[in-house]
Amino acid sequence: MIKRENLVKIGQFKKPHGVKGEITFTFTDDSFENNERPFFIGEIDGIFVPFRVEDYRFTSDTAGMVRLKNLDSDSKVRFLSNKEIYFPKEQLVARTSEDSHTWDYFIGFTVIDEHSGKIGTITDVEESTLNALFIIETATGEILIPAAGEMITGVDEEKKELHVALPEGLLELS
Repeated sequence: MIKRENLVKIGQFKKPHGVKGEITFTFTDDSFENNERPFFIGEIDGIFVPFRVEDYRFTSDTAGMVRLKNLDSDSKVRFLSNKEIYFPKEQLVARTSEDSHTWDYFIGFTVIDEHSGKIGTITDVEESTLNALFIIETATGEILIPAAGEMITGVDEEKKELHVALPEGLLELS
């Protein structure tokens, strides 16, 4: 039996692509690429289930498309939409630099602006535009702010806080 404590979340399945069972996915760690026969693990009804990766291709540095063994149509793979992707801890390649994180790494972090204070929590990253955007759930709704390294003033990984210095007036535009 696969146990949660032996796994690391590395991404999320998004939606089926085409009719032959491909599904888009985002990832925060691409260590699975270094495995000869990688498999992704999804949580289905509280049970961790491995899915053998037949083929994949990257569409950006944080997204790709994957075809899983025995899931050969869009209807067969649809149940994985928006499910988290896990990978065995012992098979992950150790990272040597914090620069290796992707924007998805910050999902779940609280955003704190040096002028406005706590803004909200990052719920997703929009990467369909030229510039990535953090989707932030605030007390009054959802806002978008640029995911830009030059705005980040600090990261507290223990507290899951992302400290930023947003340009004046940016929050009023939201």
